[in-house]
Amino acid sequence: MRDERRSLLQGFGALGLSSVGDLAAGLTLGSITGTLDQLPGLLVLVPAAIGMRGNIFGALGSRLGTLIHTGDFRWSRRATTPVGQNVAAALLLSISMSAALAFLAKAILIAAAVPNAISVADLLVVSMIGGVLSSVVVLAITVTVATMSARRGWDLDNVAAPIVTAAGDMVTLPALFVGTYAVGLQLVTPVAATACVVVGVVAGWAAVRSSLPVLRRIARESLPILLIAGIIDVIAGVTIEKRLESFVAFPALLVLVPPFLEDSGSLGGILAARLSTRLHLGTLEPKLSNLRLVWDDVILTYLFAISVFVLLGISANLVSAAFGLTSPGVLSVMQLSLLAGLFATTCAVVVAAVAAVMTYRLGLDPDNHGIPLVTSSLDLLGAVSLVIAIVLLGIS
Repeated sequence: MRDERRSLLQGFGALGLSSVGDLAAGLTLGSITGTLDQLPGLLVLVPAAIGMRGNIFGALGSRLGTLIHTGDFRWSRRATTPVGQNVAAALLLSISMSAALAFLAKAILIAAAVPNAISVADLLVVSMIGGVLSSVVVLAITVTVATMSARRGWDLDNVAAPIVTAAGDMVTLPALFVGTYAVGLQLVTPVAATACVVVGVVAGWAAVRSSLPVLRRIARESLPILLIAGIIDVIAGVTIEKRLESFVAFPALLVLVPPFLEDSGSLGGILAARLSTRLHLGTLEPKLSNLRLVWDDVILTYLFAISVFVLLGISANLVSAAFGLTSPGVLSVMQLSLLAGLFATTCAVVVAAVAAVMTYRLGLDPDNHGIPLVTSSLDLLGAVSLVIAIVLLGIS
């Protein structure tokens, strides 16, 4: 704790800010149970949409952190600079993946036999509106945090993932809700859905065929892993959709969902970003047998987890009570958050370590793969952890 005092302070500060923002997102989710009932299957898109913002812009933060550590971070408006190519890649990937998520969500809904599920056209419009509106805001926040970190000597690896994922939650959920107003319009929705497909395909094609080498490499390495991440996130949404009755009975549990999933992903993201930087700097050899050398990083992750999930359980219940949302009780919510959080954190440590080492050994950039693999995996594993904890604690 003495050696990592600075990391503890920065990490707790970022995770605290993240939890506050995610609670606001959770409150939004807990307040739209009527919309979720009217549009069966929409909940499947929620973890995928907010997770994708964290995947893309969390990876952007990780790459910018590496540029800072290697002395290559120079802010410029030109798209040809390393920072400019990173920014352009994040925007194009976000647009193309917003369209892809709609098709993935519809495929999973059909496979899961969700009755009266929302149409693919409606999913396209909601996903694209939510993706584009939120991407502009989250991008601005990511670049601002990176610039401040470079100027003030902060370690971006400790602050990027929590802040970016919280921003993604806060902005994406309201943006998705705005998109629901375009659902079911006889002429507008089909035309808008067609335009969304065209824009998504053009954005993806422009990214993978770009003449800018950094942008092209990021896109080509990221698209496959983002598609896998999207599938995992959609399955996470189905996991929650299947337990919708429990969450509707206690809307306080819906308040808990976004901050819980994002804090789980943020913890894994912090570890993945730290390991990625160490691999790039050569202070860690890419061998799984050498992971005993990162016990300090692992212990740091659990220190974050215990405090974050206890406070999250208490604050989620308080926020729910303040807004009149039904809760099973503060003790039950706190126990649920901590028990599920310890399950999820253990998964985060394993996934982050293996993802960072294996991608580096394969000659890939762990900044492009570590964050998406961790955050998407933790969306699913976090959702499963929540459901398991609900069953074990008998909350229904």
